Amino acid sequence: MSYRAASLLAAVIVLTGQPAGATTVDKATLLMRWTQPTAASTAAWNAARLDRQAWAAYGFDWSTDKCSHAPENPFGFNFGLACRHHDFGYRNYRAAGTLGEHRARLDEVFRADLRRECDSHRLAAQPPCNVLAFTYYETVRLFGE
Repeated sequence: MSYRAASLLAAVIVLTGQPAGATTVDKATLLMRWTQPTAASTAAWNAARLDRQAWAAYGFDWSTDKCSHAPENPFGFNFGLACRHHDFGYRNYRAAGTLGEHRARLDEVFRADLRRECDSHRLAAQPPCNVLAFTYYETVRLFGE
């Protein structure tokens, strides 16, 4: 195994608690790990999203309507990844029949992902980004299902 391959495998194990393709952790546990309002949780989910085949045995629903009817990049702020992460949580918890008990946390994950996007911009751009982020968050809190 090359150094790069070994490093990638180590990163997957650190972020997910298991090697790629392994099914020793149940689906509910992985879903919970990947839907927390932390940067590490979002990074682990995104790594899995980019390598879906390694997680195929779990049968996750990776489909997305992106940001529904709202722009993904309003005024150059990239909210697309936050919307995809939110869709992932909603779709998979809905399929498990437990969306109601996880919805508030999933919306908080969405808010945290949006805030991290805003924090990545220069200081002067952060206030308008945060206003837009709050609008997106409040919209899903009021109208999300």
